[in-house]
Amino acid sequence: MKSILHTVLFSFFLMPAMQAQGIEFFHGTWAEALEKAKTEEKIIFVDAFASWCGPCKRMASQTFPDPKAGEYYNANFVNMKIDMEKPENAEFAEKYPVGSYPTLFFIDATGKIVLKEVGAKSVEQLIQSGQKALGKSDKSVDYEKKYNEGSRDPQLMFDYVRALNASGKPSLKITNEYLNAQKDLTSEFNLKFILEGAIDADSRVFGLLLKYQKEITGLVGEMPVIARVEKACRNTLKKAIEFKNETLLAETKAKMKSALPQKAEAFALSADMEYFQATKDVKKYLKAAQAFQKSEIKNNAAQLHGLVISMLRAFPEDEKVLDQSEKWAKIAAENGGLPEYYLTLAELYKRRDNPDKARSAALKAKEIAGDKDLNLKMKIDFFIESLQG
Repeated sequence: MKSILHTVLFSFFLMPAMQAQGIEFFHGTWAEALEKAKTEEKIIFVDAFASWCGPCKRMASQTFPDPKAGEYYNANFVNMKIDMEKPENAEFAEKYPVGSYPTLFFIDATGKIVLKEVGAKSVEQLIQSGQKALGKSDKSVDYEKKYNEGSRDPQLMFDYVRALNASGKPSLKITNEYLNAQKDLTSEFNLKFILEGAIDADSRVFGLLLKYQKEITGLVGEMPVIARVEKACRNTLKKAIEFKNETLLAETKAKMKSALPQKAEAFALSADMEYFQATKDVKKYLKAAQAFQKSEIKNNAAQLHGLVISMLRAFPEDEKVLDQSEKWAKIAAENGGLPEYYLTLAELYKRRDNPDKARSAALKAKEIAGDKDLNLKMKIDFFIESLQG
């Protein structure tokens, strides 16, 4: 049944569909993290976990490595993982006690909790939590007041743009006003301003980022530039999807190729998949997915399983998509050996009206799962019962 397929498949976390940078975790002390957050004017995201916690392990292996999570969290937070049961973290655990794992903290540079949430999250849910935390600590209003009163102090305008970006508000107007008034764009401060202001790939500021990319990289390092380019290109991709503008899609792929040629092919294929999913062009979507698998994923089980889930979410009823998904799900299950992979394969067999193969794959999933994950075992049992119905 279609409803059961959706219920079970959608319960799993979406694995990364693009081989890119996940969330980078800071490995310094808590005091150093607070200082870093103060210097960079960021909130600290803390994954408070325990080594024995199953949901914690799933987030560590499936959610945190995802490129979308990395893109958002690396740009907006100082990220930390803290094992709450280790002796060296006792002071933190005493100040920020938890009742269950994982607990996710968002803490400002003064040590104040901005947001606290409990439980494992998918990539989409984790990004939503980050957006909620940033919304609670929106500082742009303070800068807006001084700006509207007439102040055009360079540091104020830089902080204003940074705060707008952090809260997801438009900042291009302020960026352009400042940069248009500058005679020398190559000063250290102005290069940093260009980096902060290049929030969209289809903008003059992004062109300046490309022009001075070498100088900016020498100033701040490679990773902040990569994170900004990826975020800007994804923002423009969102606009291309929103307006169903294939010209804008081509532009953002070209900009990525100019800025980060080593990531261009993976980004282009992933962008095509997102765009053609949104425009309901299943033929072009499937062609992009096949090219992505051949170029970037090959037979990597985790990545292949993630791609299958993406395809099923995009076009759950298309026969050609289901046919390709079944083939890849079988490879993922055999290569990866995880119970989730076999359950996905079982779902596909059921969807293709092959109950015997569906039962066999589900029993294999149950055998591998054992009694370690009762929630997963329950899902498998429910699936097997549905076959009897």
